[in-house]
Amino acid sequence: MTKVDIISGFLGAGKTTFIKKLIDQVFTGEKLVLIENEFGEIGIDGGFLKDAGIEITEMNSGCICCTLVGDFSKALQKVLAEYQPDRVIIEPSGVGKLSDIVRAIEDVKKDAEIEIDGRITVVDGKKAKLYLKNFGEFFEDQVKHASTIVVSRTQMMTDEKVEECIHMLRDENADAAIISTPWEQLSKDAIWHALEHGAEIEGLLEEEHGHHHDHEECCEHDHHHDHEGCCEHDHHHHDHEGCCEHDHHHHDHEECCEHDHHHHADEVFTSWGKETAHKYTEEELDFLVKALSETDSYGTILRSKGIVPMTDGTWKQFDLVPEEYEVRDGQADYTGRVCVIGTDLKEDELLKLFHI
Repeated sequence: MTKVDIISGFLGAGKTTFIKKLIDQVFTGEKLVLIENEFGEIGIDGGFLKDAGIEITEMNSGCICCTLVGDFSKALQKVLAEYQPDRVIIEPSGVGKLSDIVRAIEDVKKDAEIEIDGRITVVDGKKAKLYLKNFGEFFEDQVKHASTIVVSRTQMMTDEKVEECIHMLRDENADAAIISTPWEQLSKDAIWHALEHGAEIEGLLEEEHGHHHDHEECCEHDHHHDHEGCCEHDHHHHDHEGCCEHDHHHHDHEECCEHDHHHHADEVFTSWGKETAHKYTEEELDFLVKALSETDSYGTILRSKGIVPMTDGTWKQFDLVPEEYEVRDGQADYTGRVCVIGTDLKEDELLKLFHI
């Protein structure tokens, strides 16, 4: 029996970092396969995880929780047949819905000896309130369907803010194990303890599987067709007023679905990815990461990352979410690559910003 762990989390929450911690410290000695799905044209993280000896199936043309559900099922069966792993780690797109990925795995269970061991959602504690307000449909789904919630960046928060975040998450999911201790303080045993508690929750979720199908049936037709209606444009802005507001922030999903409020990631978010041979100066790179993370001049930027050549012959990797960015040394790649994800992206301006 192969165990399957889903590591979900909104854009930039820290999924990849947490997966590496699990690989290095928790799942040692197990034969692992990681299936990664990036919402975007260009995958940046692949090389980083291949260094850990993990086989990666990158499916960058869409989101496995919506447009690639069929392909995902085939990919998972192929991985199980070819590698016969002890454990499969699935990293869905940051804008994917955990409920959709669980449904896709359940569909494979009839053809393969697998069981879901954990539904883990990584939440950026500093951004949780903002994302719940502005992208409730996607963020809520990841939190509500988790058996374990891992809160990142708590070391950058006050005790009061951490408690506020935990209370907010508890309002969405009263049962999940929640890890709020800063990751660098976590021992292997502490992580195992939380995951084992989450596995117990997963068992209860399995028992209630029929109950979840009641909700899924409500959305079934909306989920696979064009989703037009009164909410469509509200999702492309931060002020989600009007008919959607209460449906997306409470539990009235049956009514919500009847009015075509159930959206796919590619209806709401835009992914802009390019290759670039431009060599950047330190000043250019500093300007562009600050512009993307601290202003709305290029649209509503939720996540951007890239690996680019520098004029001094080195390579740099950058990674950013709203109001935060990191630039670090990188290894040379065949060309520079950048990816920006958000809403209302100004693509012509982005081309100028990146000198493409």
